[in-house]
Amino acid sequence: MLLACLAGDLQEEPSEGPGRLRTEMSVIPAEGGLEGATRLLPTGARLLAAVSGGPDSSALLVWLAEGGRDVAAAHFDHVLRTGSEQDAEHVARLCRRLGVELFSGRREQALPRGSVQAAARTLRYEFMEEALRRSGRDLVLLGHTADDVVEGAVIHLLRGSGLAGARGMPGRRGPFLRPFLGVWRAELAAFLRSREVESLDDPANRDIRRFLRARVRHELLPQLELDSPGFKRRLWAATRSVARLQAQLEAQAAELGGERAALRAADRAVRMEAYRQLYGNQPALDRRQLESMDELTLRGRTGSGLDLPRGLRFRVGRERVEIVEARPPERSPATLHSRPCSGCPDPSAVHLRAGLRLRLGHRSPGLRMRPVGSPGRRKLQDILTDARVPRHLRDGLPLVFAEGRLAWVPGIALDADAAALPGEPAQHVWLEGPTGMVGVPDAGLDAYHSS
Repeated sequence: MLLACLAGDLQEEPSEGPGRLRTEMSVIPAEGGLEGATRLLPTGARLLAAVSGGPDSSALLVWLAEGGRDVAAAHFDHVLRTGSEQDAEHVARLCRRLGVELFSGRREQALPRGSVQAAARTLRYEFMEEALRRSGRDLVLLGHTADDVVEGAVIHLLRGSGLAGARGMPGRRGPFLRPFLGVWRAELAAFLRSREVESLDDPANRDIRRFLRARVRHELLPQLELDSPGFKRRLWAATRSVARLQAQLEAQAAELGGERAALRAADRAVRMEAYRQLYGNQPALDRRQLESMDELTLRGRTGSGLDLPRGLRFRVGRERVEIVEARPPERSPATLHSRPCSGCPDPSAVHLRAGLRLRLGHRSPGLRMRPVGSPGRRKLQDILTDARVPRHLRDGLPLVFAEGRLAWVPGIALDADAAALPGEPAQHVWLEGPTGMVGVPDAGLDAYHSS
């Protein structure tokens, strides 16, 4: 489907007609210059423009201010080169000239490990989201252009991208909107010249030895355009068709909501998109991680999981899959209590044989017991599986031991050898936690089943 879509649009301009997928203009911009970009802005929205000081973002801010939009600016200094603070001063001067409020940030911590550009992008987006909260505004506007769409699509395809990468970049994601994806960089440069607005030139954009995007922009695409005039516009049209298909895929994935049965019944492409949505955007998951998540969803045991970047973990439940923080299971804080008892109907406790030495503990390999009502000894692992206790909770469950042997799994099972017989002296045994009794059978199992 992807190759057919690209091949068709690389041969001719897109046209509307029966069978062509449609979506909102706010999601997939059509080529229409600055006039077309105006139609993408929500009426009455309070906007925050991300401004680096380069030509595209500077044109975005000037265009919004001239259009009478309620706009503020946000600038983040990545501190990747000497003198970067001068960029912030340049942006501040432009904002004063336009009468626009500016929110500034500067990197103070070390960059995360890995790609410098990817790490800088992660910090930049985190700052923009924080600036959006501080400013009380509705959307962050980014100045990416039609040229960026084409460059992004080429880069993603060179790396073996699927549908999402072949669109170049989305027009809208969360609070971020890109109104210029149908505007070419040359038009924005002419816009700034006509208003005598100076912009900055980032040396990294020309560093073809270090950055793939620079090589694509200054070497690969110019050669392709020379060999096949109009190539960039045809490729741009192809990315818009792909974007329509991706929008449909995203909508289908969003309906699954992490339901395991629904995921199993969905097409593979929809499942992969669902995993991306569960995880988020930065840093992007690679194909190996997505395929591992898919294998666990289809055939993994309840409680199994996969560690992911950002300190997260993909976890498989009986009915759902989810992304959670990858931390060791918290052991339930509980206190063991006992008192003599000749027998009572207290459902929050059990009655063990008098004189047994008791202690509180947690799961360890090889534990077994002979549950009341069971014909023989059973592994604790099997008991917890039958009780549908999720794997990620098992190490944190409080257990009661008598004379060093497992005697009681609160709310789940009682060892027949440790249980007091009717009419004989007994110990009334119960646990208390921060919120009260621990181990009430019905409440305990309901809590496990809802996890």
